[in-house]
Amino acid sequence: MANFLASIFGTELDKVNCSFYFKIGACRHGDRCSRKHVKPSYSQTILMPNLYQNPAYDPKNRMNPSQLQNHFDAFYEDIWCELCKYGELEELVVCDNNNDHLIGNVYARFKYEDSASAACEQLNSRWYAARPIYCELSPVTDFREACCRLNSGEGCVRGGFCNFIHRKNPSDELDRELTLSTKKWLKMRGRDERSVSRSPTPEPTRRRF
Repeated sequence: MANFLASIFGTELDKVNCSFYFKIGACRHGDRCSRKHVKPSYSQTILMPNLYQNPAYDPKNRMNPSQLQNHFDAFYEDIWCELCKYGELEELVVCDNNNDHLIGNVYARFKYEDSASAACEQLNSRWYAARPIYCELSPVTDFREACCRLNSGEGCVRGGFCNFIHRKNPSDELDRELTLSTKKWLKMRGRDERSVSRSPTPEPTRRRF
């Protein structure tokens, strides 16, 4: 029985624990959910809910698509470079959804759990864009399962109200720049990052907002 319960933990067969929270780190029912949201004591992944304020969802927005992408690139680069201060960052995911439990959510997966723990502890006392940052450890380990598989090609019919993550991507140019600068930074350090308490990190080149 114990092996069976372990095998179905966090799946749709699990009648006790919420599968959506386990896969996505967020659930549309929130505290009203009939199933448990088991918050991890340790994880490689952190979640900063509602951190990205997408101007596209502002009724007064007058930005064109190019300006919106530049705005997002500045945010993405800023967050990436800041998070690198806590350890090697493997993945940064920003939600493009427009539903209450996913809008503006930012996930960051580190190589090591202690890097994620340090980031979570420090970021909860930080502010960004004149707003306090709220940070928690997230159960998400595989973003292939967390992200909507229909959000490409013809697109997802639910759009921004889908309960799976619609990933907002940086420009190809920025993605290449961050990949190269991070590789260079890691090579310059030349040793296990966990032995480095505070080392130089990639610097953002775009204007902060």
